[in-house]
Amino acid sequence: MAIRAIVTSENPLLREKSKKVSRYGADLQRLVDDMFDTLYAAHGLGLAAPQIGVLQRVFIVEMPEEVDDDGKVVAPGEQYVLVNPEIIRSRGAEEMDEGCLSVPGYRGTVMRATEVLIKGYDESGKSVRHKADGLLAQAFQHELDHLDGILYLDRLASPDKLYRVEVGQEEVEETFGES
Repeated sequence: MAIRAIVTSENPLLREKSKKVSRYGADLQRLVDDMFDTLYAAHGLGLAAPQIGVLQRVFIVEMPEEVDDDGKVVAPGEQYVLVNPEIIRSRGAEEMDEGCLSVPGYRGTVMRATEVLIKGYDESGKSVRHKADGLLAQAFQHELDHLDGILYLDRLASPDKLYRVEVGQEEVEETFGES
């Protein structure tokens, strides 16, 4: 397992469409492990393979732990690995605030579906489906965009929807693939 360098927005690699994964095994497991190591090191919520320079249709998301008012963990953060994902249903629309590890120092407001049903495979090739709403639905859409060569910057309604933040000031709950 290794921490890999995160590709930033000026790199044309992030504008390419990723290739479908056809082989499941040790190489894919190593990629997923490296992605989680990289995500943890960057304090992010999600990460797509193109963000570490790999044009394969793979992304990961780890939701934050749930804590009670006393700061006690009441539910662990859930991990998601999606290989060859596709959204098969979406519902609702809402403006949401996003950031991205590939666009450090900025956040923006984009329109996203409020609920999604996504299907794909896990790292072992087992078929998976996830129904998501809120932050998880937003993260799935954000990471899937990376696999299609789309950055959240492309979804801004206007340039004034992008704003600068100090790097390291973003909250993990609001940060994707930061993603």
